[in-house]
Amino acid sequence: MTGEKIRSLRKDHKPGKDEEDLLEPDEEAATGTFTSRTNRIFSNHKLVRSPSQQRDGADFPVHECVFKGDVRRLSSLIRTQNIAQKDVHGNTPLHLAVMMGHKECAHLLLAHNAPVKVKNAQGWSPLAEAISYGDRQMITALLRKLKQQSRESVEDKRPRLLKALKELGDFYLELHWDFQSWVPLLSRILPSDACKIYKQGINIRLDTTLIDFTDMKCQRGDLSFIFNGDAVPSESFVVLDNEQKVYQRIHHEESEMETEEEVDILMSSDIYSATLSTKSITFSRAQTGWLFREDKTERVGNFLADFYLVNGLVLESRKRREHLSEEDILRNKAIMESLSKGGNLIEQNFEPVRRQSLTAPTPNTISWEEYITAETGKAPHLGRELVCKESKKNFKATVAMSQDFPLGIESLLNVLEVIAPFKHFNKLREFVQMKLPPGFPVKLDIPVFPTITATVTFQEFRYDEFEESIFTIPNDYKEDPSRFPDL
Repeated sequence: MTGEKIRSLRKDHKPGKDEEDLLEPDEEAATGTFTSRTNRIFSNHKLVRSPSQQRDGADFPVHECVFKGDVRRLSSLIRTQNIAQKDVHGNTPLHLAVMMGHKECAHLLLAHNAPVKVKNAQGWSPLAEAISYGDRQMITALLRKLKQQSRESVEDKRPRLLKALKELGDFYLELHWDFQSWVPLLSRILPSDACKIYKQGINIRLDTTLIDFTDMKCQRGDLSFIFNGDAVPSESFVVLDNEQKVYQRIHHEESEMETEEEVDILMSSDIYSATLSTKSITFSRAQTGWLFREDKTERVGNFLADFYLVNGLVLESRKRREHLSEEDILRNKAIMESLSKGGNLIEQNFEPVRRQSLTAPTPNTISWEEYITAETGKAPHLGRELVCKESKKNFKATVAMSQDFPLGIESLLNVLEVIAPFKHFNKLREFVQMKLPPGFPVKLDIPVFPTITATVTFQEFRYDEFEESIFTIPNDYKEDPSRFPDL
């Protein structure tokens, strides 16, 4: 297993939408959890308790039989009840089954396609809770179901997306990424990237020089992502490495070994949940001038734009490690210190070892009535005793909106949805889904990681036509199925 893959998987285990937090990894290509990878941009679920819920939880029969481990009753209810329903604490039946170690209930729910990429009121997914509980078989089952559901979601969106692309004019778009951090050492090593997007018919090509980066490490290159809307789904997305002259089709299925390795990493890493709260967000016109203040309006690339300050943007993050040993914690700290000094995982022999299931936590003594009648936001804890650290960080951001830009935001979202497997583009896609001021965001600041902000600038746009060859694999390129292990 490569150092890059380990780094990336560790990153996928960090903040990042979905489901869909801005910082949630898209299950970042369907691995993610805690995250994104995404409930229309980052709002916490507000749950209103009805009188009947307050009395006896009668509105949650599936939750109740899962809580009590009543598999027989669950099997009779499961075909007629909504198994994706959230209770007053934001938990789905799958959350409860995992937290309480009721494996038969959990497997029955998964067999009926209970959603895995969903968060409770505290921001945790069933997979996060399974990692805390520590049963390897359950973690593996949830991870596989998550990837299956992510693939199905992509396929469900495909007809709508192809229709939208067909109706959109053919164009060339150029945008620049500049990454900054308040961490001094990090600021010196962060990359910038000039991206070129070509769209023709239902084909898209993205040229980029930034392959990937984590909180501490970036990987440069000369890459092209090509989406061919006419091809069958398994062959529609290809990545070209223009330096090595090889290509790779995006993985739709992972091997048994890759899944097992990912489970090892999840079981040995912190569990993260990050939400970019937009509940109190406001926009105010940026001002310019010393004596005579006036609204700031400047050209961005070829477009005249009004500048706004984004106020009230707060990153709320939580980190759990009750499932980790002291050895795990020390090793993870050493990994981050090594990466911050420019090292890599291969040099440090940080290959993950095969993890065994943890000893099950002490069974809880809470009754169903105590659980369901507990005050919202103060749910009794189920499962392993929490070891959780919480933090909040305010983000200062600016956005420049232009009325002159020829492309609409909805059209941009359709294009970005195609290239969302490229992780920082997924962050951009989710950010522009906010209710922005009038116009098109030709320049904006977006949080990418807790320590990193990106400034995205749309430099150039023109309607154009291209040679068909730019959307095809060159004849002298050879296939390398393992060139990019994370895609």
